[in-house]
Amino acid sequence: MSMDAVFRALADQSRRKLLDRLHNKNGQTLGELCEGLAMSRQAVTKHLRILEEANLVATQKRGREKLHFINPVPINDITERWIGKFERGRLATLSDLKRALEDK
Repeated sequence: MSMDAVFRALADQSRRKLLDRLHNKNGQTLGELCEGLAMSRQAVTKHLRILEEANLVATQKRGREKLHFINPVPINDITERWIGKFERGRLATLSDLKRALEDK
């Protein structure tokens, strides 16, 4: 899978929101993913298709339902390839500092 497809999929805020929702509760149906979103069912379906094509979401049929699961492997590959180049200790410290400052 091309990292370009993953970056393109992650570039959209709506798709990141869908991934966050799957991270919080994996294995959701389309109806569950649509709940509380200011998007039409068709828009959510379109975003999920792009996430599937980027291998960020996998699906499984359960009867008439289609369950959506997050696939963390492409994100891990990006982490290893792009973030792994830098010192993780320094980045973790900066990230902790940023969170601490934002929480205040």
